[in-house]
Amino acid sequence: MHLKYMKTLLPPQDGAAKITAIAWSPNNAKLAVCTADRVVLLFDENGERRDKFSTKPVDQKYGKKSYIVKAVAFSPDSTKIAVGQTDNIIYVYKIGEDWGEKKVICNKFVQQSAVTTLIWPLEGPVVYGLADGKVRVANIKTNKSSTLYATDSFVVSLTSNLPGKGVISGHADGSVVRYFFDDEKSGDAQGKIITHSCPPYAIAWAGQFIIIGGSDKKIVIYNKDGRVAQQLDYSRDNTEHEFTVAACSPSGQSVVIGSYDRLRVFNYSPSKRVWEEANTKEIPNLYTISGLAWKRDGSKLAVGTLCGSLELFDCSLKKSIHNNKFEITFVGPSQAIIKNLVAGTRFNIKSYYGYEIEDIKILGKDRNIVARTPATLMLGDLILKKLSEVPWQGMGGNEKFFFENENVCIIFNAGELTLVEYGNNEILGSVRTEFINPHLLSVRINERKQRGVGENKKLAYLIDLKTISVIDLLTGLPIAQVSHDSKIDWIEMNETGHKLLFRDKRQRLNLVDIETEERTSLLNYCTFVQWIPGSDVVVAQNRGNLCVWYNIDVPEKVTMFPIKGEVTDVERAEGKTEVLVNDGVTIVPYVLDEGLIEFGTAIDDGDFNRAVSFLETLELTEETEAMWHSLGHMALQSHLLPIAERCYAALGEIAKARFLRETIDMAEEAAKTTGGDGYDHYKVRARMAMLEKRFKEAEGIFLEQNNIEEAMAMYQELHKWDDALELAESRNHPELETFERNYYQWLLDSGQEEKAGELKEKDGDYQGAIGLYLKAGLPAKGARLVAVVPALAGNSELVQKISAALLKGEFFEQAGELFEKINNYEKAMESYRRGKAFSRAVELARLASPADVVSLEEEWGDHLVSMKQLDAAINHYIEAGKTVKALDAAVSARQWKKAVQIIEVIDDPSAVAGYYHKLAQHFASTGEYEVAEHFFVEAGMMKEAVEMYNNAGKWEMAHRLASQSLQPEEVANMYVSQAQMLEQQGKYKEAEKCVYILHLYCRVTLFIVL
Repeated sequence: MHLKYMKTLLPPQDGAAKITAIAWSPNNAKLAVCTADRVVLLFDENGERRDKFSTKPVDQKYGKKSYIVKAVAFSPDSTKIAVGQTDNIIYVYKIGEDWGEKKVICNKFVQQSAVTTLIWPLEGPVVYGLADGKVRVANIKTNKSSTLYATDSFVVSLTSNLPGKGVISGHADGSVVRYFFDDEKSGDAQGKIITHSCPPYAIAWAGQFIIIGGSDKKIVIYNKDGRVAQQLDYSRDNTEHEFTVAACSPSGQSVVIGSYDRLRVFNYSPSKRVWEEANTKEIPNLYTISGLAWKRDGSKLAVGTLCGSLELFDCSLKKSIHNNKFEITFVGPSQAIIKNLVAGTRFNIKSYYGYEIEDIKILGKDRNIVARTPATLMLGDLILKKLSEVPWQGMGGNEKFFFENENVCIIFNAGELTLVEYGNNEILGSVRTEFINPHLLSVRINERKQRGVGENKKLAYLIDLKTISVIDLLTGLPIAQVSHDSKIDWIEMNETGHKLLFRDKRQRLNLVDIETEERTSLLNYCTFVQWIPGSDVVVAQNRGNLCVWYNIDVPEKVTMFPIKGEVTDVERAEGKTEVLVNDGVTIVPYVLDEGLIEFGTAIDDGDFNRAVSFLETLELTEETEAMWHSLGHMALQSHLLPIAERCYAALGEIAKARFLRETIDMAEEAAKTTGGDGYDHYKVRARMAMLEKRFKEAEGIFLEQNNIEEAMAMYQELHKWDDALELAESRNHPELETFERNYYQWLLDSGQEEKAGELKEKDGDYQGAIGLYLKAGLPAKGARLVAVVPALAGNSELVQKISAALLKGEFFEQAGELFEKINNYEKAMESYRRGKAFSRAVELARLASPADVVSLEEEWGDHLVSMKQLDAAINHYIEAGKTVKALDAAVSARQWKKAVQIIEVIDDPSAVAGYYHKLAQHFASTGEYEVAEHFFVEAGMMKEAVEMYNNAGKWEMAHRLASQSLQPEEVANMYVSQAQMLEQQGKYKEAEKCVYILHLYCRVTLFIVL
């Protein structure tokens, strides 16, 4: 770092007119200077004087010259100035944010001794030293002061560390005391750590070092433990005077120490781990330097002198211009200032770890910063004024940066995707993917706050072209994975990270609920899609239609209207949302219903009253009806019953609205007697559980109050008699029998004979139960009861009634089971046959009548054939010995292999003659010529077999078969006609082969001539 003179803010006086105090504001906008006249002058950052105010003594009776201002300091928010005076008082002036505001004393702290030095760290209260050796703090919120520590020696200097969480005081006896408000777990010692050789008037705390100068013309550099690290002795230089003041740069890498006509600059070298002295700034006739103040961004140093002059110096290492838009000024190895030459704004970039900045680039439409150090990567946003610094080593400089998201920078390098949130010095997340197109990534970082939801950080990306993964960046765990049947070309989550839209190459638009992974197809032929900013409303284009989902929770409710052209963008500003459509000539805006959009925003923000107000201005349509439903459901979940009542009343659900009104009245009554809002009353809680159909929970609430009657009344009112009976039995209710009788009578009166029968069966009255089952037209239940209770089988009259009812209702199988139970095998067999229950019939026949098994198997096969279940019928025909029927079923079912097996065992050729031809045709079509030949021969169809070989081009096989089975004249005529046909088709070689086989050599000459 080098000092370069810029300008003189105050000229020197002819005599002593000491600048007693100097301070820069933390926001870099103001410079406060106190002159020997006890007036505080205020300059802007360019050194122009803009304002001033006079200080005052502790008491006017002492006069205006009864004190000296020893120090001034700005508050962390730059709106207040603390002034320390030797008349035992500290004043805090409120100066405001703008120039010319009225200066008001907002705090004053009276002391027992003169104030000798004062600082106001960025973190913590005002810290000041007194002439009696005490170091105290003043809290402007409580207007009280207290002692941090006390010594026996005059406080001559005071400074803080870079974070402002610790202070060091120098005393007249040479002692140096350190105190931490927060040591940040450094473990550094507190208390007296150094005893210097002279009073340490010039003291600076630069990172891990404490640099001290004094009247002995020596500069000693101590490490954090108080041991001497370096010592620079200027006592032999006759031109050097005592060191009076020191200042440390905001980066902690440079220190300036002032003496007489001279400023000495020291820079820390991280590589050598030593402090090196730069070129000394000598200014003749400057005289003794009385004050130094370094601007918080490190770009300027203000110097005050004993003769009243105020000088301004530039502290930059180097400067550069980027794209004629930005000026980059390095004020230290690890700190730089980026100034927008057009807007005039500044951005301070500083390495949090103290690394030297090697390179700075401005990317992302001149909004984003990428800076590199040997071990870290620095990323910033010039508009949001946020900076991040993350570990980044050995990456080779081949990274690709994406700045489409305002909250996070996306970095891709060697197949790895890294996310860095602006303002956070840790990597937010990292995943492996090869797909870096911004349209194939979606990041949501706390973009819209929801009631009851903390931080919300999610990433959706492609694992492969057909699979989307969604991870929670807070935990690093995957929360959803979506697989698709086509390649995906666009994905985007909504601002809350609960819904995901994606489109595939076939232009199909899909919606996924991330929590449940439920997928819904929204649209086909989708050429444009976007979430409307600040809401959960979706806009998409389908050919000539614009589709809008005002409530994405009900995706089937979509608003469509025709447009001409292609949608290019969606803009939302000043209470209006427009879809911009390019019709080929101009951009045409289509205005959307802002009320419906605002409804969704109000819901997400948890402002249900505002949502109701919006809906009340709209007519009841399908879209608004869905919104009333959503609002009512969410209001119930939040126990906002009046809003839920209003919603269900608007929907016409009068019963639910009345139930809610009764619940609200009940809560109000409970509030009058017990206090609170009444919603904690057990009746209200039970009714809320009932409304959400959590009846067991409601029962538990009643039972907690030992109120079984109300629990049973709830079940009776809901006609849940079974649950009421179960509760009464579990609690041994004294009127259980009466309750059961009433329940039974109610079942009969309401025509529920089945339930009444079940009640009788439960009580052991089986005959009564059967009677009720028969009355209800459920004879099968009566038959089941007879099968279970053996004693009932002996009641022939009862069995007769049940069987008659079963047969009348055509429950033949159940009737057969009943007859079988009472050993009436004949009727059982008849019932099974009528009901086509052949499996049961065959099983019974094997037990009671083995001779009928064969006929039953044939019937079973016939039944299966009628039901077109030919495959199943084959085996039953075989079991019945009906091989011809089995063959017919196999052929019809195209079970050719099985048909071959069956036909081989049939001895009657006349019975199967018709099947030989079908089998031969099938095997000829599949190329199994030998099998086909066998069946053609069996069928006596020699000519067809020969033609099969001819058509397949197997001339030798055809000739062999023809020679064996046909007359020579027939063979000759057949081959001659075949040769002539091939000749006409131009297939001369095949024709020649036919002739050759028949030894018709005379035809060969004819064909050659042709």
